[in-house]
Amino acid sequence: MSIYVNKNNGFEQAEPIARECPHCGAHAQLLPIATPSFEALVAAHPTHVGIAFRCAACSEPRFLRAVVRSIDAERVELANLSEVERARERFQYGYLPASTERLLRETFECYAAACYNAFASMARRSVQSAQVALPSTARDRWLAAVRDVLQIAEVDGDTARALEAVLFGTAEPPEIGATEAAVLIEVVKDLFYQVYVRTAKLKAALKMRRFFAGEARKITSIERRRESG
Repeated sequence: MSIYVNKNNGFEQAEPIARECPHCGAHAQLLPIATPSFEALVAAHPTHVGIAFRCAACSEPRFLRAVVRSIDAERVELANLSEVERARERFQYGYLPASTERLLRETFECYAAACYNAFASMARRSVQSAQVALPSTARDRWLAAVRDVLQIAEVDGDTARALEAVLFGTAEPPEIGATEAAVLIEVVKDLFYQVYVRTAKLKAALKMRRFFAGEARKITSIERRRESG
């Protein structure tokens, strides 16, 4: 996507820019509020510039970085917009123990900051923290769950082995990049959802079903006694 700063300082977008907002979570259009001047760009010839936008949904400021593709007498072309502030991962933290919640939040913060190896280390620590309060067989069950997710997603063998080593290895976690981190974040979210959120919701649903089933039996018993009387 290209955008242009014209000689009269007009800001021209080839098409609207929309991103997921890290503040409100909406996928909303970004409206420019502070753009570089044509004169400053021509004088400095920078390789990158920053642009301030606001979210159309919540009006919070958003900051994007752009590459200066070309500078000519009439306009400057900018391209390759990248977000300075990435959207935070959403998760139903209320189902987690407090200590595990703190670690998992920090894990996701590392991913949002593109600190991928810190993210990998924190992911392992979060898993280890969660398993302390679980039965000794939890590790094997978690490993099986991770392998199942990787197989369903058809993740290649090298990446799958690297992510298993990140979460369950005993040596230093292997280094990972953006591609491996993108898979790992989904694996971690699914794992903690299955262990905590889905389990709690399923138990609550079963408890409610049993309660109403018991009430139905009581009503049926009363009706039968009346009929027999």
